[in-house]
Amino acid sequence: MEKTYRGTLDGRGLKIAIVKANFNEMITNLLMAGAKETLVKLGVKSEDIHIVEVPGAFEIPFAARKTVESQRYNGVIALGAVIRGETSHYDYVCQAVTSVISSLNIESDIPITFGVLTTDTSEQALARTGIKHPNTGNEAARTVVEMATLEV
Repeated sequence: MEKTYRGTLDGRGLKIAIVKANFNEMITNLLMAGAKETLVKLGVKSEDIHIVEVPGAFEIPFAARKTVESQRYNGVIALGAVIRGETSHYDYVCQAVTSVISSLNIESDIPITFGVLTTDTSEQALARTGIKHPNTGNEAARTVVEMATLEV
């Protein structure tokens, strides 16, 4: 007989950490505001939402690992904004952050959701803060609650 497992969107009792890059802060602050708003709407108490700030997106994996290792949280949200410049630096940062967060997610019992924007322009990034597209922070928050409540 087939059985389906799925997490819920009931965040009551969860403790969530948000690891936020401060580079491109106007954008990452909007992502964080969206994530916090969604977490509270889903029942996570505001005092159970902790923010870990790092200088840039490249530092997100280190802070995410430290946060997971603390065993104080049911889930972690990674938020950042990497915007293409004139050099290949963008490609290296995007690849490194994506790869390490993916590895941490597989190796850990605590879900990490990926709310790091990787865009060609500031306008594209800003659009994904809720201006033209859904706020990526909101989506990452919904996903972390669903994954944190997943029981198999």
